[in-house]
Amino acid sequence: MTGHDEFDPSALKKEAAMFYGLFLRGHSVEKIRQDIDVPKSVLEKWLSSRRYEPNFQETLKRVYFYRKQVLAIFDELVLSERNRARLQ
Repeated sequence: MTGHDEFDPSALKKEAAMFYGLFLRGHSVEKIRQDIDVPKSVLEKWLSSRRYEPNFQETLKRVYFYRKQVLAIFDELVLSERNRARLQ
């Protein structure tokens, strides 16, 4: 992920595509999902820590939502692949 001001809109798709490539090579979809996802409990733990400044907490929130978007794109790619394979 690049800095907030220099966000690359294609970064989400590129990262999801990298994980999708692992899926196509036979890696477990559930293991990949775990690698991508940041559970809500982890975000809450990050945000409740007093060690982080408010600006950094905003960055943590952006990371959380970024990872959720990557996961959604990855899930869509996997679903499309499974539908394609079923139709053939």
